[in-house]
Amino acid sequence: MKLLDVLKIAAQYLLPKHAVSRLVGYLAAAEAGAVTTWLIKAFIKRFNINMSEAEFEDPAHYKTFNAFFTRKLKDGLRPIVAEPDAVALPVDGCISQLGDIQYGRIIQAKRHDFSARELLGGDNDLSDQFQNGKFATIYLSPRDYHRIHMPLDGELQSMVYIPGDLFSVNPLTAQNVPNLFARNERVACVFKTAYGPMALVLVGATIVASIETAWAGTVTPPAGKLVKRWDFHGNTPITLKKGEEMGLFKLGSTVVCLFPPNMLEFAEHLQPETTTRLGEIFAQLNNTSV
Repeated sequence: MKLLDVLKIAAQYLLPKHAVSRLVGYLAAAEAGAVTTWLIKAFIKRFNINMSEAEFEDPAHYKTFNAFFTRKLKDGLRPIVAEPDAVALPVDGCISQLGDIQYGRIIQAKRHDFSARELLGGDNDLSDQFQNGKFATIYLSPRDYHRIHMPLDGELQSMVYIPGDLFSVNPLTAQNVPNLFARNERVACVFKTAYGPMALVLVGATIVASIETAWAGTVTPPAGKLVKRWDFHGNTPITLKKGEEMGLFKLGSTVVCLFPPNMLEFAEHLQPETTTRLGEIFAQLNNTSV
């Protein structure tokens, strides 16, 4: 049995909730010299990671596993679609599901859906903005680049931390665990754009050691027990341009993107299981701004 499988079993059956993530987080942040380099090399081999894309290709460059896992890409490797009416894909990954938000429900997998209100921490006013809008769920595998970038220019309005479980979010789990993305720990980031609101929900998973944002740093850990909300309506707005980094996962997970009705149409080639690359076309905006 692989070490990762052992840790998953421990996470679900043997240890208190979040204990394995805390342990893995500690180990992933440790500067262990040759041991760290060995672990990184083993991970690269196990998941067939293309290090030629990394800003620093040599595994020995990374002092911790976290530094390797959140590695940056070479400058210019993922050009961002430049057309003003083009929405950019926010991550490297794979489309899990995408489509319409119908009756406030978001498709998770065949026979499974969940509510936008639960996903956003139970905020009716917030979820109502996306009623009859569109969603896209993108899964980041262990081999992927784990920094999240802006699909559009946006001004941060709020950030919501929602406590929860730490189930795996791989495709098999998504097909079998009801309400998965509205049950796991997550951070919802809500932006104002020229075309309406946009939410990027960063969902934790079994061995996610940390979720960070560009403006707040580490949001979790430590894991909380209550929903916590931060509003950003001060005199100095936080604005991010299309393609700019907005967050990252350490041992990452899934991003759920929410858009209001009539804002955009997803690119026709995007379907469940479509591979995504940061900066490529995600959707086309409709012509009228708000």
